[in-house]
Order: sequence, then C-alpha cells, then structure tokens
Amino acid sequence: MHDLDDTDRKILRLLHADARRPYSEIADEVGLSGPAVSDRVSRLREAGVIERFTVDVDRSAFADRVPLLVDVTVEPGHATAVYASLREAEGTQHVYRSADARVVAHASLPNADVESWLADALDTTVVADYDVSIIAASDWTNDLADADLAVACAECGNTVTDEGTSARFGGDRYRFCCPTCEARFAERYEELAEEAGGSAG
Repeated sequence: MHDLDDTDRKILRLLHADARRPYSEIADEVGLSGPAVSDRVSRLREAGVIERFTVDVDRSAFADRVPLLVDVTVEPGHATAVYASLREAEGTQHVYRSADARVVAHASLPNADVESWLADALDTTVVADYDVSIIAASDWTNDLADADLAVACAECGNTVTDEGTSARFGGDRYRFCCPTCEARFAERYEELAEEAGGSAG
C-alpha cells in the first residue's frame, strides 16, 4: 500500500461527501481522467482504506423500533465471531469490537427485545453478560481531517508508505509499515490466539 497523496485525499473527501458521485465528476475536481480515478479507487479498496460503498439507513426512524446500545461481554476466544454475527444481524446500525472481548452494537429493534435478537443472531452460550441502554441521541460524523488521511502501521503507528505490507488476521485487514512490523504483529496475534484457545478449552 502506497502512502496517500494529495489526490487520494481529495478523492476520499469527495466520496465521503457523496459516495454516488460519478468518477467523471471526481476526475474534473482532481485533474485526472475518469479511468485514472477508477484505478485509484480500486487501489484504495484493495488496500482496505475504502471498505465499502453503502446506504446509511436510520432504522430507528421506522415505526415500532427502539434505538439501543447493546454492550456484550464475550467469553474468551469468541469476540471475532460474535462481532461478525452482530454485524450481519437484522437491526444492527453500527458494531464495534474491543481488545478486551467486548462487542458493542447500536441496534434498532422491535419492542427492545434484546434477548430474542441475540438468540437469533448468535450462539448465546459464548455471551458472558450484556447491558442495554436506550439511546436518546446519536450522530455519525466520520470526519476526514488531514491528520487522519494517512495509513498507520498496526504495530508501531508509523505511516505506511510504498514499502508497507498488509495482511488479514482473524478476518480483519491490518496494514504495516514494513515486513518486520507485520512479523511482530503476527507473532503477538498467534500468542494471544493460543492463550484465548487455552482459556476456552
């Protein structure tokens, strides 16, 4: 993955403002041809900088839906699977996975029936506990400040340049500034996975 240049940043900002904007319009804004913009967007997607183009539907706007924050404490070794299941569950708007085996989902559910929702979405035997809060207000800003438009190494935090690498661990893509950082991260990841597997066994 190459370091992001000014043109990449302009393209990201334009897509952030309107993900349906035609490449021909973006090309006029950044001084490239439409195919050149398409190539850059493809590279950004391959590198994991752009994950997807989607419609952000506010499910809480529908009748009989209650907006909730569901904080799930997961048994060791199962956080990734629970995260993936809740990401695909009906009613989920946003979902987050923390390093301490917690998964937090913003969901809009009929009648606030969290117990049935969890049972339909995943194997509840791996759920140690969960807390539910009704959401009074929420906003999704996803700001693209200049300081944020640089790809950071998952191991050391340095900027990823042309010498950088990327790899998938546990279904997630990580980017590294060099092969050494990737190797260190892989070693730590494997150690944590073995510890989690031992705890679950």
